[in-house]
Amino acid sequence: MSITMQPQPVATTLLETSRLVLRRWLPTDRDLFREINADPDVMAFFPFRRSHDESDAFLGKLNDMFSENGLGIYALELRETGEPLGFCGLTYANMPGIFPAETVEIGWRLAARYWGNGYVTEAAEALLDFAFVEKDIKAVVSFAVADNNRSTAVMKRLGMHRAAGMDFDHPRVPETHPHLKRHVVYAMTPEEWTRRNARLVEEA
Repeated sequence: MSITMQPQPVATTLLETSRLVLRRWLPTDRDLFREINADPDVMAFFPFRRSHDESDAFLGKLNDMFSENGLGIYALELRETGEPLGFCGLTYANMPGIFPAETVEIGWRLAARYWGNGYVTEAAEALLDFAFVEKDIKAVVSFAVADNNRSTAVMKRLGMHRAAGMDFDHPRVPETHPHLKRHVVYAMTPEEWTRRNARLVEEA
């Protein structure tokens, strides 16, 4: 299946860190994207897996999903080798009745063979700085299935605070997967981000 990537009014590369490039998606990312969407370990807390055709179709749309202010799901690339690792992004949560319309969510997914290297935390730190410093976003949330300790551990490392009053049952998780419905929420404000970074500087 061919993947068509349409030009978009956003830079090919959004951000770079010491080890990563956060960029738009390329047709050459297909195999990595297929791998992520079909891996039972990566998708353990999701009620579905995508077939290769479904994964290819979704990949072809990802560059179209970027908003005018640069929010979207960015591919992660290892700077040293140019190989894709997974993705990290800032998107509108789009959950009426659960979050206000302007709520921005940060999320990520990484191929299992790259776990344990701190890549997600590094990418998310860059995106939170982009959100609060460059885009003046007032708050960012992240959420995951209550038992997804790997993902919530990243939220804690980022300094996000537990927002227990915002926990919810995910409306797009079917009743056939009740153990995946309850989601816990973490949040971050610009003030918390500034304090967190100042503390890290003092501890360095």
